[in-house]
Amino acid sequence: MQHDRTTSGVRRGGADSTAVGSRRRAHDFDSQPPEGFDSAHQVFRDVRAANPVARCQDFGGFWAMLGYRELLEVITDIDRFTTTKQNAIPKFAFTGVRPPLHLDPPEHTSYRRVINRFFTPPRMRRLEPAVRRCVVDLLEPLIAQGTVDVARQYAQQLPAHVFAEFFNLSVSTGVEIKKVSGVYVDAIQVLDHDTVKRLSGRLYEIAQDIIDERAAGGYDPEEDLTMALIEARHDGDRLPGGMVLGCVRQLIVTGMVAPSVFIGNMFVHLSRDRELQEHLRSRPEDVPAAVEEFLRLYNPYRGMARTARRDTVVGGQEIRADDPVALVYTAANRDPRVFDEPDRFVLHRPNITDHISFGRGTHSCPGAPLARMMFRITLEEALARSEFDLTGDPGMAKWAEWGTNHVPLEFVTLQA
Repeated sequence: MQHDRTTSGVRRGGADSTAVGSRRRAHDFDSQPPEGFDSAHQVFRDVRAANPVARCQDFGGFWAMLGYRELLEVITDIDRFTTTKQNAIPKFAFTGVRPPLHLDPPEHTSYRRVINRFFTPPRMRRLEPAVRRCVVDLLEPLIAQGTVDVARQYAQQLPAHVFAEFFNLSVSTGVEIKKVSGVYVDAIQVLDHDTVKRLSGRLYEIAQDIIDERAAGGYDPEEDLTMALIEARHDGDRLPGGMVLGCVRQLIVTGMVAPSVFIGNMFVHLSRDRELQEHLRSRPEDVPAAVEEFLRLYNPYRGMARTARRDTVVGGQEIRADDPVALVYTAANRDPRVFDEPDRFVLHRPNITDHISFGRGTHSCPGAPLARMMFRITLEEALARSEFDLTGDPGMAKWAEWGTNHVPLEFVTLQA
């Protein structure tokens, strides 16, 4: 795979080194330079080589965990780093606590325990036919159309349909959630605080409507996640209504953006590597392994965050209490100290299970099984029905996500 050698975004200039005790280093990188599909990885590679714990002065200043071990240290040590103060960079006005993301143990555990029950292997197997139907219904007309924007016309639509199935929502509700959450994320990227606050309020309204419908009856808490949260108890008492609302608000949005970006990334890679595309078409049993390597290479998360609880040191760098810390999974999964030839796609990479694309520990992504299913079925169905190639340059999302939001593509239907 060829790599864009652009280094726009790197700040050089004789910064202080990483000596323990240094309060601040110079600005190591810019968070929002113009990006191509490969340029951010070049920037992160250059910066990480010198400073796996990098400094960025954007958004009021934050530390960026670019190294694998450094990031893993932060996300697995809840005694030193918390998600309760700032869980994303940039930080916006507080609009309510949204469990389990905004809580640490033990407060978050009651919510997480309920959520985990709905992502077990048996439940995922039961859901798979519905997910495959969603994929086929969206893909078939696009393949017949030929020239499409697979990001906007497929990748950004699929999560709404899948989440409608998973949450027992109408498709129209799922589509509205996707539409509102998409504009919400766009507003975050351009620092439009008023729009972020307004749309967050609308998402709370949608979440409340979902809860009210369940409260009216007719939903089984063994089959419906929202109803299970309503009925859940901690020490004999039901979970607080406001916290259940925040939890539903979090759940309906979390899975909308990242899968959309990631699916586009897979189509770009396979368009640029026709040999791999043909291999997976002829050997579909290798698709799950390919998905794992794509997850390592193209993780979209770089703006999720923790906050230091106290003065501490990570990777030789002093971090003060209340300093925000970005979890740059996009960079950590390409750390050469962990992954040989980290910028190269390696099918059946020996240590592929070490990738941390879904986090690790307390706040690992509970929806990972559903995401993997969406990605796998997308490739299975697209490869079985078509060949595809890029017809132009991909358009890229801005911080806090990394990846595609525009992928011009041509499908060619395979002859039976």
